[in-house]
Amino acid sequence: METKKVAIVGYNRIPFARMNTAYTDKGNQDLLLPALNGLIERYNLKGKLLGEVAGGATIKHISESNLIRETVMNTSLDPATPACDLQQACDTGIEAAVYIGNKIALGQIESGIACGVEAMSNIPFESSPRLRKALLKANKEKSVFGKIKQLLSPKLKDWMPIPYKGQEPKTGLVMGGHTEITAKYYNISREDQDELAFKSHQNMAKAYDEGFFEDMITPAYGLDKDNNLRRDTSLEKLATLKPAFDKQSGTLTAGNSTPFTDGASAVLLASEEWAKANNLSILAYITFSEIAGIEYVENKQNLLLAPVFAAERMLKKAGMNLEDFDYYEIHEAFAAQVLATKLFKLI
Repeated sequence: METKKVAIVGYNRIPFARMNTAYTDKGNQDLLLPALNGLIERYNLKGKLLGEVAGGATIKHISESNLIRETVMNTSLDPATPACDLQQACDTGIEAAVYIGNKIALGQIESGIACGVEAMSNIPFESSPRLRKALLKANKEKSVFGKIKQLLSPKLKDWMPIPYKGQEPKTGLVMGGHTEITAKYYNISREDQDELAFKSHQNMAKAYDEGFFEDMITPAYGLDKDNNLRRDTSLEKLATLKPAFDKQSGTLTAGNSTPFTDGASAVLLASEEWAKANNLSILAYITFSEIAGIEYVENKQNLLLAPVFAAERMLKKAGMNLEDFDYYEIHEAFAAQVLATKLFKLI
């Protein structure tokens, strides 16, 4: 069976915002909807029946179990457009693109949207096990007295909500804690981290000034630019910040680490035939993809380095190396993580 080429024919996102700033009271659907609507408007998709929309969020409320389908129903796409939720931690959006791409390649669909969203400002709180059990028992009680009796059984401390900590269940460490170990293990200096962070802000400011984002962003809720850009930062300012994770001897700070962020984005994928029929230019093709897992419980320095091994396998399959590319992107979760990836030689 001959597979079809998978073309990227469109893209859109809303401005990204630091947690608890511009999108404080917005949920996942609130953020994803303008990202999808902007894509639909930009590429004349109103009323069209697409093959599928796939995407997800790392953290969702119970009420968002069918997040993508419910959001699609609120757009101007044909309401018969199927949709599904995917979830794979920070790789959720990319996995959605691979999922849609594979269906196009196999001829199952001709077009689709891959998307991702995160509303960190509105993540759910946990309840204590004792309170949860009491609520479940109270729900089963038929009498008001019985319900009250069950609700009085938890202690006062059990009623306190448990905030999200972002800890890895197997290690009890947050990503920054793991990356602090990575920095120490690979001898990545504070100075190098700060320099990368400084250049990152400079690059983003330059991109805005040169209009790079003009055809990419749909304003949302009063925000028209990413608000995590700091034009006024400097190496001197970055050097004054205190360690964020290891308070005594750490090198990761709020300045060289990515903040929790709210946002949503989407890409439109299609077969060549569908793109031509809908008068859409082909921007690029998805040709190879790869995913990797990595052991990080015993080797705690490894948590965010799985992409290194995924990239190595993908390059071998493609018969290419990094020098064959003019540009490639490394997700800048932490400056130390990006610098660590540069220590590995990929064919």
